[in-house]
Amino acid sequence: MATADSSKRIKVLHVSPEAVPFCKVGGLADVVGSLPPSLKKSGADCRLLLPAWDGVLDAARDKGLKLERIPRSVDVAIDWRVCRGTLWKTSDGELPVYFLESPFFQGKNIYPQQLDPESVLPFVFLSFAALELEEVSEWNPDILHCHDWGTAPLIIALLWHKYYRLRQFEYRTVFTIHNLAHQGHLPLYSLRDWGIAEDAFTMFGLEYYGGANLMKGAVVGASAVTTVSPTYAWEIQTEEGGAGLGGLLRSHSHKVRGILNGLDTAYWNPLTDPLLPANYSQKDLTGKKKCRNALLEQLGWKEDGRPLFTSVGRMVDQKGFDILLPAIPRMVEWGCRLFLAGSGQHEYETAIQEASGRWPDSVASFIGYDEEIAHQAYAGGDFFLMPSKFEPCGLSQLISLRYGTLPVARSVGGLADTVFEYGAPGGNGFLIFDYSPEGLLSAIGRALDVFWNDAGGYRAAQVSGMASDFSWDRSAPVYHDLYRSLLP
Repeated sequence: MATADSSKRIKVLHVSPEAVPFCKVGGLADVVGSLPPSLKKSGADCRLLLPAWDGVLDAARDKGLKLERIPRSVDVAIDWRVCRGTLWKTSDGELPVYFLESPFFQGKNIYPQQLDPESVLPFVFLSFAALELEEVSEWNPDILHCHDWGTAPLIIALLWHKYYRLRQFEYRTVFTIHNLAHQGHLPLYSLRDWGIAEDAFTMFGLEYYGGANLMKGAVVGASAVTTVSPTYAWEIQTEEGGAGLGGLLRSHSHKVRGILNGLDTAYWNPLTDPLLPANYSQKDLTGKKKCRNALLEQLGWKEDGRPLFTSVGRMVDQKGFDILLPAIPRMVEWGCRLFLAGSGQHEYETAIQEASGRWPDSVASFIGYDEEIAHQAYAGGDFFLMPSKFEPCGLSQLISLRYGTLPVARSVGGLADTVFEYGAPGGNGFLIFDYSPEGLLSAIGRALDVFWNDAGGYRAAQVSGMASDFSWDRSAPVYHDLYRSLLP
């Protein structure tokens, strides 16, 4: 028999610097844009608070959303002055979204190239404004769900701010670590200007090797800490994977939990994807072959039966480009074709373009990001490369699996939770166990052996991947249960 408490509809405010379809830098935006609507379907009263960066309000209107201006302004004190913002709310659509308009968000990229006491202020304003939302909007959440270091000041304020810690808030807080590599380092005493009290500036608070670490403060203060995959939750509690916070996270292991990210399966669906030259499903892969042929034609390549490896994403150290580049000559020698789309570190972009010039019939690249090209790369490839050094969750392997393109991925983080070695139960890809060009080539060699010699096994692995449930329908209820466990 349900109790009154268990039947209560949980109210959750997600606070994030970015979310699709309004503003995006990376995978964080994809998660925040799709998790709250899924939670709403599972019965939670979920809402989202976003900064109104340049173009965000226009993007909302372009989506057909009607914006209502909240009459009361949002006022917070930073650096001993009152900072004022305007709150807008969508009055239609599947998820209520609050947009916070302020000079702090105008004329800026979402994340600064250099984090310092001045460039961090937009994130401080966003975080403190979330604590004023209850009075301004007359909606009172039970849970404040904060995403990554940019919203850490919210949790820090509840514990150490001279004013906010005295307010009689009954919030529980969830802090999600999307990428532990970005923690928010600042001069320690610069936080005094936020109103942070002296007792925060110790090793038990924000102090970190003489400076302040915002993510550390959020981990200490949060009611629960989640990461975006179970394996990553374990990895960040080790010395090797903890990026300096492994010991802290181990000491808070009782509240650390890994919940696998979900995929927006309505958007990423090869059967209905309007950006593909042909649609297909696991029951009929005819359209996938047409996608492959169309991609080859776009790259200026003739069909000769060679396997096509694709990659979409940032060309940076984290994504394994330091082991991928040395492997390219051997891949070409083995009869592979390679198409890489993305941007990142200049040296990797240059090296890939040089490889395209050296082997024009085997290596091609697109420097930048184009949504249509990305979709075509996911659908047109035979294999998808993800030799990541570390990968908190990864969405690209989930997309490639859904599109029938077998991943060749390193066995770390969310990749280890979603890609399983060919030949094992549920085998849907090929794993890299040793982080080296040789380890990558070993996995590619196994993939090629199946491609050339076991067409039936290759097809079965495609079907296994396409049939997997990586939707939020599986993960959102886990978050819902976590929220309920935090309520008194």
